Amino acid sequence: MTDDDAPELRASDADRERVAEVLRDALAEGRLDMEEFEERLEATYQARTYGELTPITRDLPAATASPAAVSLGKPPATSGSWGNRIVGGEGTSSWAVAVMSGFQRKGRWTVPRRFNSFAFWGGGEIDLREANFADGEVVINCIAIMGGMSVIVPPGVEVVMRGIGIMGGFDEREHDMSPDPGAPRVVVTGFAFWGGVEVAHKVTKAERQRLKEERRQDRLDRHELHAARHHQRRENRTHRRHDDH
Repeated sequence: MTDDDAPELRASDADRERVAEVLRDALAEGRLDMEEFEERLEATYQARTYGELTPITRDLPAATASPAAVSLGKPPATSGSWGNRIVGGEGTSSWAVAVMSGFQRKGRWTVPRRFNSFAFWGGGEIDLREANFADGEVVINCIAIMGGMSVIVPPGVEVVMRGIGIMGGFDEREHDMSPDPGAPRVVVTGFAFWGGVEVAHKVTKAERQRLKEERRQDRLDRHELHAARHHQRRENRTHRRHDDH
């Protein structure tokens, strides 16, 4: 599949970083000047879809250090990919209860095909960001009576909300990412009375820190390149003055 086949498909942070790397190579090779580089880099980090991202490097050669074209295909399953996180089996925990208290399921654990949870005057957190999955579709059943529950899923996971709320609610925070091919499907169902169940899409703290560090490094690179460009212009002006004399 090419970028023309799905221009509205959402681009990932990894896609934006690959394009940014192409732009840095093009700047170093003299194919872009500093002003063009900064304009394109800003457009790269603002792009949400492949249709917006692909034209940024369309006039640059594909034989740079990183691929100039955005790839819409997914690579074969590797360590940490969705293919390796759907592991089968029964799951390491199948239920949780909080009565005037709280519970957590987080970190490295295997989500069963059906996970049942109950909270009365309490709360619970079901974090799937580092979890494995017993099947390609799992059901998280939440009963919240005068309490609340939070289900946290990593980006790329499809969520289906089927819960009922009476003087309460089942809510999914907005997110702008399409489900990844091969990612598990999470069905959140249950009942909330004077309480609520919320689903949030979040990256892990480690991934958030990695992205923050990449952006920090990119700002440093831009500053160094700008300083080098300014120094070169000053030297050129000095040489011209000497030549005039």
